[in-house]
Amino acid sequence: MPRALITGITGQDGSYLTELLLEKGYEVHGLIRRASTFNTSRIDHLFKDPHELNNKLHLHYGDITDSSGITNLLREIEPHEVYNLAAQSHVMVSFTMPTYTAQVDAVGTIALLEAIRSSKLQTKFYQASTSELFGSTPPPQNELSKFQPRSPYAAAKLYAYWTTVNYRDAYNLHATNGILFNHESPRRGETFVTRKITRAVANIANGSDEKLYLGNLDAIRDWGYAKEYVESMWRMLQQDEPDDYVVATGVGATVREFCVEAFSHVNLDWEKYVIEDSRYLRPTEVSALVGDPTKAKKQLNWSAKTLWRELADLMVDADIDMLN
Repeated sequence: MPRALITGITGQDGSYLTELLLEKGYEVHGLIRRASTFNTSRIDHLFKDPHELNNKLHLHYGDITDSSGITNLLREIEPHEVYNLAAQSHVMVSFTMPTYTAQVDAVGTIALLEAIRSSKLQTKFYQASTSELFGSTPPPQNELSKFQPRSPYAAAKLYAYWTTVNYRDAYNLHATNGILFNHESPRRGETFVTRKITRAVANIANGSDEKLYLGNLDAIRDWGYAKEYVESMWRMLQQDEPDDYVVATGVGATVREFCVEAFSHVNLDWEKYVIEDSRYLRPTEVSALVGDPTKAKKQLNWSAKTLWRELADLMVDADIDMLN
C-alpha cells in the first residue's frame, strides 16, 4: 500500500487530495497544527476512529517550521510521496505578516526537504508553487516565463521554488514544483475573493446581506476547479523524472466578470450590491495571471474541465445549499 504525507491536509487542496489518494488505495498521513478548537472540518467526512481496523487516514500534530518534529515524523511514516501544501497562502495577509509568511512558506519548505535528504528516504516530493511567482510578467505565463513576485507571499514561494529545484539537482531528489494558477471550490476559505463573492451572493439572495465590498475589480485571473487540480499533483509524482509544471485552464477573467456571473446566476444585478473599497487593494497589484498549461497537457495528460463561469455557478449553488 503506497503511503503519502500531506502537509496542509486541512486546507482546500489537502482535503481534495486526501479524497483522491484514499480512492486510489493510499494510506494517507496528514500534518495538522494543534489548536484549542477543532480545525478539521474539510476532512471530517473522511476521518474514522483511529482505533478502527483498516483505517487509512492518520493525522499527526506538528508544524512545518519544527524541523526536528518533521524529521522524526518522516522517519516514522517512511512515506513514498510527500505533498507540501502547508502555507500562509493569503496574498494580502502576507503584507501584514511577512515574517510569518517567510517562516512557513520558505523556511518550512527547506526544513521538509532537508528532512527527506537527511533521512535518506526514497520519497517523491511535491511543492505547491503558485502563479503569483510571475507577478508583473505579462500573460500567458508558462514554465519558461520570468518570475517577478509582487508580494511577500510570492517572494517566499519563490524561495521555496528554487530550493526545490536545488535539492533536485544537488541531491538527486524526486522533487517537483506544481505552479498552480488560482484554483477555487466550495471549500475555498471565505476571505479569498471568489468565495467572498459567492458567499455574499448567497447571503444577499436570502436577504441576510446587502452589500459586498471588493478591491481591484479589473484584476485578471485564471480560475480553475481545485478538485480537478489535485489530480495533476498526483500525476506529477507518477512521472519517472521530476520536473516543474504550470497547471491552469488557459482562460482568464476579471474579478468584475466573476461577480457578474455569480450574481446573474441568481438573477441579481451585481452593480446594485458591489462597492469598490480601497482598503482591499494590495500595496503592489498583480494585473493579470493566465497560464499556458501546454506542458501539463502533453506530459501529464491533464487538462482542466471546469472553466470559470461554471465554477462560479457551482460555488454559488454550494453556498446557497449551506444556508438551507
